[in-house]
Amino acid sequence: MPFARLATATTPTCHIGLGLAAVGRPGYINLGRDGDLGEDRSVEALRTRTHELLDAAYAQGVRYFDVARSYGRSEEFLAQWLAANPGADDVVVGSKWGYTYTADWSTDAERHEVKDHTAATYERQRAETDALLGDRLDLYQIHSLTPDSPALTDKELHARLAEAAAGGLTIGFSTSGPRQADTVRAALAVTVDGEPLFRTVQSTYNILEHSAAPALAEAHDAGLTVIVKEGMANGRLAGPNAPEALRSIAAEEGLGCDAVALAWILRRPWVGVVLSGAATLTQLSSNLHAPAVDLDADRMTRLATLTEEPRAYWERRAQLPWH
Repeated sequence: MPFARLATATTPTCHIGLGLAAVGRPGYINLGRDGDLGEDRSVEALRTRTHELLDAAYAQGVRYFDVARSYGRSEEFLAQWLAANPGADDVVVGSKWGYTYTADWSTDAERHEVKDHTAATYERQRAETDALLGDRLDLYQIHSLTPDSPALTDKELHARLAEAAAGGLTIGFSTSGPRQADTVRAALAVTVDGEPLFRTVQSTYNILEHSAAPALAEAHDAGLTVIVKEGMANGRLAGPNAPEALRSIAAEEGLGCDAVALAWILRRPWVGVVLSGAATLTQLSSNLHAPAVDLDADRMTRLATLTEEPRAYWERRAQLPWH
């Protein structure tokens, strides 16, 4: 698996990846976005910002980059950076299919993305991804599986994904919603010719919402690489939005709330990669301090008070505006 390259990395940031959801398109649901991006959200402005983030991340040891068909021009921006940095051949690239970006570079579109997990969408988006990333693509994931997704039972789709795996592509899936654990377990049961189809799982997991933890540990034990997304809860655990318990520990450490929040995730032995969703160089630098955070038993107990009921968490997330 390509993720073996991360397991053997020697840098302290080897288990932190960079996701480009926040900078591959002008609109997203992260809090504080106006201050992060400012008014200029042209294609060129976000291309430049993305390349600066990729430069800084690579220089500091980050080796996994995460994009998706629905993240605006994220695949395009990453492909251009890879072409300009031929020495970065140790980078692991993951993308996702299953959502189509429909906002047409607008922050106030009626719909920003449309979900479709059919085999036809896979074929179309796989061709689109191949046109941009070609043989630099290592991992291709089904985007945001839920228990009712047809992708869990579509045998034709499974056969096509298995064919891609036989050609050297790692096949994975991501999850969303309050029933992530159910989704993970259902996906672990998917096989083709008696062999497990999926080799990675990417799930939302953070201080506020960690109900998927047992299922993710099971996935790790089954041999899957676990990737954690939304470790900052779309900005709810960052800076002025962070709850008091998190802010007090960050102050004690002399580091950002984001570093503490990501450190909490990195303590899990089953976590392979946790994604930084940084939109600025300052945020990225702060995120990368996570391995230095000391979370003793007392601090872990204080953070445990922040847990939210999964349905309440996801209902609040659904209410976050695109901006």
